[in-house]
Amino acid sequence: MSGFCGAKEVVVRNAELTEDELKLFDLRLFQPRQGYRYSLDALLLARFCLVLKPGGNIVDLGAGCGVIGLVLARVNPDASVVAVEKNPVMAGIVERNIIHNDFAGRVSVQAEDILHLRKTYSDSSFDLVVSNPPFRTAGSGRVSPRAGRDAARHETTAGLADFLAAAKYLVKPSGRICLIQLPSRLAELMALAAGLKLSVLRLRTIHNNAEAPASMFMVELAKGRRSAPVVEKPLFVRDMQGEYTDEVWR
Repeated sequence: MSGFCGAKEVVVRNAELTEDELKLFDLRLFQPRQGYRYSLDALLLARFCLVLKPGGNIVDLGAGCGVIGLVLARVNPDASVVAVEKNPVMAGIVERNIIHNDFAGRVSVQAEDILHLRKTYSDSSFDLVVSNPPFRTAGSGRVSPRAGRDAARHETTAGLADFLAAAKYLVKPSGRICLIQLPSRLAELMALAAGLKLSVLRLRTIHNNAEAPASMFMVELAKGRRSAPVVEKPLFVRDMQGEYTDEVWR
């Protein structure tokens, strides 16, 4: 993330973390120096989510360092946010980022596997469920040499079906579910959503530039209602000169 939207890496003394400045959202975030680090897809997903009505509540499934939840807390100044992260080390980093950015009153961390959230929350508890889940199934894709990255990139205890089932359980009938995934899993997601009776409200593809095929897609879902999906215009990350587009900078 260094160099994007004012992000500035500062090595934290005597620690295996870096502190990165995200100027656009007035955030300073600690991340593992060698493990999983957030990237552009987390920010694009956070901005894909529509602003909530005052007093809404949000849950982020698989929070990593907490970047999505903290961005959404900044964008929705009256909302409360729960960041769910099963990795105890990452959950501790989320807690540190919450305190470091003065969000202790509105953002909390739940160190829990999404498979066990029914023990903690009643159904229909949240106005927005957001997730940047692992993109790849176990054993697929490239293995990262950095500790912690594979657990974030590849499904371990929970797969895409589990994330969608948890999201359906947690979201209110009037609420929204927002996820980001690889195009190779679009058909799978659509089939799973149909099986869970989740309606697709919006779909937007992300492309590296205007001539590149989609590299990711973002989707907004809802339960308990029928709606014709809106396929939004593509989001181009870079122009043909390799620079970030105006939309991405905004």
